[in-house]
Amino acid sequence: MKRRSFLKGTLATGAAAVAVNAGLLTPSTVLAADWNKGAFSAKTTDDALSAVYGSSAATASGDIKLKAPAIAENGAVTPVEVDASGIDGVESISILASKNPMPMVCEYAFAAGAVGFVSTRIKMGETMNVIAIVNAGGKLLKAEQEVKVTIGGCGG
Repeated sequence: MKRRSFLKGTLATGAAAVAVNAGLLTPSTVLAADWNKGAFSAKTTDDALSAVYGSSAATASGDIKLKAPAIAENGAVTPVEVDASGIDGVESISILASKNPMPMVCEYAFAAGAVGFVSTRIKMGETMNVIAIVNAGGKLLKAEQEVKVTIGGCGG
């Protein structure tokens, strides 16, 4: 090793150590949302919805466009799209897979004025209903679609 390379490495390590000790490299603000452990560890769709919204009573709505394949060739990467752009005041969108061991798949919170649209891929172990829940103006609206899985995504 050349002397110059050794000195550069020593200097860089020393500078990093000083920055860590001075608190310059420690995060002071966490930008992630709080984890809703109750919802994501719930065993039923009703329990998951109650943990998120305080109620599991959702009304079916034709204004929610849920797009998922009728037959998913691989349950590990099932594409799901929820379009609630025609609904005013969308606060959040949740996606549930009814027969998964923990049915709550994801929850997206929206800022005021945001368009209610989500596109993601979910994991499904078997044929089941995919449920989209939209919280808009204090009301819970839902759309549901059955997806047949030919290859299990949860180890099947």
